[in-house]
Amino acid sequence: MRAILIESEGATPRLLEDADESLLDGAVAVDVEYSSLNYKDGMALAGRGIVRRHPLIPGIDLVGTVTESADGRFAPGDAVVLNGDGIGETRHGGFATRARVRPDALVHLPESISPARAAAIGTAGFTAMLAVHRLEDAGLTPDDGDVLVTGASGGAGSIAVALLAARGHRVVAATGRQEENGELLRALGAAEVIDRDELLAADGRPLQSQRWAAAVDGVGSATLANVLAQTRWGGTVAAYGLAQGPDLPTTVLPFILRQVTLAGVNSVDAPRAARERAWAGLAAELDLALLDSLTATVGLAGVLPLAERILAGQVSGRTVVDVRA
Repeated sequence: MRAILIESEGATPRLLEDADESLLDGAVAVDVEYSSLNYKDGMALAGRGIVRRHPLIPGIDLVGTVTESADGRFAPGDAVVLNGDGIGETRHGGFATRARVRPDALVHLPESISPARAAAIGTAGFTAMLAVHRLEDAGLTPDDGDVLVTGASGGAGSIAVALLAARGHRVVAATGRQEENGELLRALGAAEVIDRDELLAADGRPLQSQRWAAAVDGVGSATLANVLAQTRWGGTVAAYGLAQGPDLPTTVLPFILRQVTLAGVNSVDAPRAARERAWAGLAAELDLALLDSLTATVGLAGVLPLAERILAGQVSGRTVVDVRA
């Protein structure tokens, strides 16, 4: 079993060509083909507090084929995908050629999506679809007005732009790399691209001019506070990330005086029904050619040098990890 292993707190992650499979524990055994690189993976590899047990194989996504199952819902030969559920944090994850996982978070891979594309979608796309569902379950329609996506150059943000635009929403994408990624975000469906500093430069008042019918936020902190302050009466903000920080410097005024809803999006602990709904939606709605335009592929060794780069915001789109290469 090839695997990246973090042996102890503060230890440098190592690529092992013959890792000990006895580390693995779970009701379903999977031959892993692909994983992907996410912000959380960068934090784990860089020792930034994500890993909660040692030793640990990082990687919060995995796609592969079942080889053994103690659960009747899965059989050898089934193509499966798993996002979150603690893998890469408290359970061994996808940066290995073998895995054992809990069946309750495992999803059969839709036939229309190849394993490599499923990894490109990964936690980012899964989270993006959960966020879209949060907005539309709250009643958002394309006629309601502009929908803001912050952190739009990232994996989840870029896929959220594509999903919302495909559903007919007018999407405004906020990014710190407007010149570099503006054209790509417009190709994904953004009607407008703004600099993230425009949100940070807002005056910080808890109520500001109403701009957004709804928003998807992957940034948190002062950015999210200003987004809430600019959301229209009755709007919903789906928040999944904290790239800027976990704090939220605001007041209850947007929630009380404008009836704004802050809807959390948790891809790690999502129940299986929500997972199946999200993956069915991704299979039906995501433009896979657009996904390909966002995607780069590296081998297992190639993921290690990217950890600090993704934390610094220097990795755009999606990075697939071919664990066999």
